[in-house]
Amino acid sequence: MKRVVNQSISIRRRLLLQLLFVAILLSGLLYLSVRTVADSAVERTQDSILGAATIAIAEELRGGEEGVAVDIPYTAFSMLGSIGQDRVFYRITIGDETVTGYDELALPTEPLNGLTPLFYDDAYRGLLVRAAAVERSVLVNGKALPVRVIVAQTRTSQQTIVASLAERAALLGIGFFVIAVGLSLLTARLVVKPVSSLVEAVGRRGPQDLRPVQRPVPRELVPLVTALNGFMSRLSVALSRTETFIAEAAHHIRTPLATLRAQAEIALRQTENEEARQTIRSMIRSVDTSARSAGQMLEHAAVVFRSDQRSDEQIDLSLLVEDITESYEPSAEMKGVRLVCLPHAHDITVDADRILLEAALRNLIDNAIKYTPKDGLVEVSVISAEGFARLEVKDSGRGLFGAQAAQLTGRFQRGANVEDVVGSGLGLTIVKEVARSLNGRFEIVEREEGGTCAALYVPLRSR
Repeated sequence: MKRVVNQSISIRRRLLLQLLFVAILLSGLLYLSVRTVADSAVERTQDSILGAATIAIAEELRGGEEGVAVDIPYTAFSMLGSIGQDRVFYRITIGDETVTGYDELALPTEPLNGLTPLFYDDAYRGLLVRAAAVERSVLVNGKALPVRVIVAQTRTSQQTIVASLAERAALLGIGFFVIAVGLSLLTARLVVKPVSSLVEAVGRRGPQDLRPVQRPVPRELVPLVTALNGFMSRLSVALSRTETFIAEAAHHIRTPLATLRAQAEIALRQTENEEARQTIRSMIRSVDTSARSAGQMLEHAAVVFRSDQRSDEQIDLSLLVEDITESYEPSAEMKGVRLVCLPHAHDITVDADRILLEAALRNLIDNAIKYTPKDGLVEVSVISAEGFARLEVKDSGRGLFGAQAAQLTGRFQRGANVEDVVGSGLGLTIVKEVARSLNGRFEIVEREEGGTCAALYVPLRSR
């Protein structure tokens, strides 16, 4: 049965999301930084050219007796045209009177400082323009008059350049983000790799391997490994105590019951009172039932414990079946049942826990003998079939009486036709547990000629 683990978002995903968030943030900051710097650089460049053109015009102003002579140099407009095809407007004023240029071009609102350009933005004829203004004094009729020169230029070229640089900045940001994604994936993988390696190392261990983890781990995982080693140490001690308790419990339960049965049999032989003899026989039967139930409960507990603590070895099933069958021959003879171990091929080997296999085979043979009437026959065999070793026990007893295998293999479940036979309802449960532990399966069916056929399948040893 799968254990349900309360889990949250994985460390790898959490780390990846955090790194991607940082990458997105840095990409955005990179784009904004590049665009801001580009916008500022283009604006400073245009302002420098615009200011130089304005100063060039102002320096060509000449005063005289008749007024101010204006000679706009060609170089001024050629400089403005060097950075793009923008429209240029200019205005030259003496006081509030326009000498030449566009009357509607707005004058600066701040005071001018000689030939140091003052830059400002304005809207002219529905166009956004960048204007530069300077002021100088010109002698007219021996009188110094302040002359202002304003030159304005549309910002189409600047916007085009900024848009181009912004596009490149966006591509640079996207490229940075793509690289950051790759680095984030690599970083998340490298960070989680020690944890995955530790999980893989622990996962490869068998249920019985409770040795401390000696694998080198990063400093951050040392507390986890220390706690894990401490837990496995405590678990090893607890399992050892459990195994010892099961063995001691079996001894302390079976011995008093055996003693009680022996004393009851002595009392049965010594008494002549028929009523007392019937009572003693009932007591002996109850003792047998209790002894068998206790024994099988302890054996079931031992099998469940052993399933998680398997100690697999190479086993020749032919020899194992012969030995266990031979050990049950006295019990079969006492009941008048003929127990036969059919001839079988040798070299049928499996990698399995010997104790678990012996427990399963003992219960199958014991059940067969118990439910087979006097002069009946029990046959034990082992064959190789489709990658499995098939341990088969056939009896000529009462059959399943319509019961299904799932019903008979449940704990404390017995057939409806065996109430007069001492049993605990754990024998087939033990066999089923062993089959599950050994990655095999257990089947029990009713034979057409009477009786049952119980078969335990165990995977053959891979060559």
